[in-house]
Amino acid sequence: MDELLTSAQMRDVEGAAIESGAVTGLDLMERAGNACVDAILAQWPDLAETPPRATVLCGPGNNGGDGFVIARLLARKGWQVSVFCLGDPQKLPPDAHANYKRWLEIGETAPLEAARDADPGALLVDALFGTGLTRPLEGLLRDLTAKPAARVVAVDIPSGLCADSGRVLGAAMRADLTVTFHAAKPGHYLADGPAQCGCLVTGDIGLSHDPGDDVLRLCRATDTARLRKSAGGHKYSHGHALVLTGGAGRTGAARLAARAALRIGAGLVTLGVPGAAQQEVASSITALMLARVDDAEALADLLADPRLTALCLGPGLGAARARALVPAALCAGHGPGVVLDADALTAYADAPDALFDQLHAGCVLTPHLGEFARLFPDLAERLRATPTSGPAWSRVDAARMAAQRAGCVVLLKGSDTVIASPNGQCSLSAAAYARAAPQLATAGSGDVLAGFITGLLARGFAPAQAAEIAAQLHVDCALSFGPGLIAEDLPEEVPKVLRRA
Repeated sequence: MDELLTSAQMRDVEGAAIESGAVTGLDLMERAGNACVDAILAQWPDLAETPPRATVLCGPGNNGGDGFVIARLLARKGWQVSVFCLGDPQKLPPDAHANYKRWLEIGETAPLEAARDADPGALLVDALFGTGLTRPLEGLLRDLTAKPAARVVAVDIPSGLCADSGRVLGAAMRADLTVTFHAAKPGHYLADGPAQCGCLVTGDIGLSHDPGDDVLRLCRATDTARLRKSAGGHKYSHGHALVLTGGAGRTGAARLAARAALRIGAGLVTLGVPGAAQQEVASSITALMLARVDDAEALADLLADPRLTALCLGPGLGAARARALVPAALCAGHGPGVVLDADALTAYADAPDALFDQLHAGCVLTPHLGEFARLFPDLAERLRATPTSGPAWSRVDAARMAAQRAGCVVLLKGSDTVIASPNGQCSLSAAAYARAAPQLATAGSGDVLAGFITGLLARGFAPAQAAEIAAQLHVDCALSFGPGLIAEDLPEEVPKVLRRA
């Protein structure tokens, strides 16, 4: 995983490096400008053939200082560069002011108001606001975000986008290329971030940091070698998962989850089925097992088997059946790992605390935003509210607080899936940029994800670890299949993904 640094964390990294004497603020600004120019020419090599005209918009802080460096470097490569500055340049921070004066040796600036009617040329450089934006963009700034330009590059993050949450503050520049420094920020991947950033490049500016436990981590490629079964084992040594189904005509979602648990390596997967649905399920499964589970007493009898190592409740279960079975599933304490999804969450919409009181550290909750709002209405309300200042409340904030409240791992589903533990550790599985997987927006894909987590819990993976691997593999399988994906295809892609390791 890679660390995603908030604005405050990035300031601390830069400040520590400067304070140690390892680097100066001017050095960092020069390196950032060079990283931007290198990224621009790598993204659009044609711009190097006949140096065109560019417009650079410089803000009142150090992001504006980066803009002056970029303007100077482009001009020295033969570009015609127009620079527009927000506010009084004489009031710039010291390092930014030094680069403003360096720019004046070869060019001139105009007030930002003049950029409204100016032709931006072949490239518009957005160096208005960096990661520390705290107020919504209004007036002229809002107008400039809508100004058409052939190519837009954002320095660190598009102006108007909150670097900590990925939420738009008033309005935001839409970039074709975003160049950030040292480490990506949460806002590059959360919420509106990927849509506003275009292509994301992280430039090395010679910094280092020691990651702390409170740093958000970006899940990277699945270590598929860990998912291969060990030699010499038998089916029970790889775990036994139980997936509970709903009644007749409502068993499909649970069958999807069970198939996913089996494909990801659980040695044995049983479907717990009410009597009225036994024939329906029996006629549609082969490798999966079947057990009759009509009520909580029957479930408790099954859970008495110590070989049962994971349990999934929710997909297609029905609210009434879920409310009856969840207490029996959770009274086993810290025995089997438990995944609660869909109806197992919705069933407690009227009494979330009644659910939280039963949960234990071996549980994983997997809500989408609607289900999240039923269990954590106050947190969801903060997410729905229009942000009026930055840093804005984020899905990471919401998931962390939810995990603390529930006392177990919470996986908040979406293209920016957040996995949070009660101790505050948090990771992000982002289906964005090269890993964008819009084909996952199909009925049943969430049931498959629940099944993946269940299978990994059955195999002995810790709850947060199981959730992270499952979320990444979920995207891997979607990308492997490509367009036309339906939920049934996802488990069948697992062998292909594992073979490519």
